Amino acid sequence: MRNLKAHILIVEDDPVTRTKLAAYFSQEGYRVSEAEDGAEMRRILAERPADLIMLDINLPGEDGLQLTREQREKSEIGIILVTGRTDSIDRIVGLEMGADDYVTKPFEQRELLARVKNLLRRVKRSRGIGEARTIIKFDNWTLDLSHRTLQANDGDFQDLTRAEFKALALLCNHPGEVMSRDRILHEIAHRDWDPSDRTVDVVVRRLRQKLKDDSRKPRMIVTSHCEGYLFAGKLS
Repeated sequence: MRNLKAHILIVEDDPVTRTKLAAYFSQEGYRVSEAEDGAEMRRILAERPADLIMLDINLPGEDGLQLTREQREKSEIGIILVTGRTDSIDRIVGLEMGADDYVTKPFEQRELLARVKNLLRRVKRSRGIGEARTIIKFDNWTLDLSHRTLQANDGDFQDLTRAEFKALALLCNHPGEVMSRDRILHEIAHRDWDPSDRTVDVVVRRLRQKLKDDSRKPRMIVTSHCEGYLFAGKLS
């Protein structure tokens, strides 16, 4: 059954790519809007809130990374970056800015459709969670899953990127259980891991730094060689 309600906003300055994407997703039953830059994107969102933004990085003026950060500060709208860049640093930065997924051109439309469906399901679930507050306390830290905050016992808050928060929440919710790199990457970026992808390792390294967990002898986020990572912090 086709989804006749979800609203997808395609932000792409290339008219050919934008038109093809709009036609494809309209055919699949989605409501689709098109924008060629950040200003038009904001105008459309003000008039018709979207469920998901498909956002090109290489836009004139404000680029897709800036727009991702701006939107993430306002809402939990689904964001997929669509770009011709293949540098893993761009992918990591995009995820840390708040993007949910990252697709490089040229892409297979059916694969992109699958990613859109998966992300829309997650957005729908997150909107239905409600305001219940879930707290995880470990070592000298308090992780608030509802308010997305990490606070030290001395009261200071530690800023986390979206990817760092999702990875830490996953690990804390499965203490003592090895989380594979594939599992963690799917949680923070909704794609499968391959041996050349260092996204998970970068996120874990930064988490250890922020948690003051010695990377040489970590006590909270422990490496399980050839498998992944596990949370070994002391829960209270």
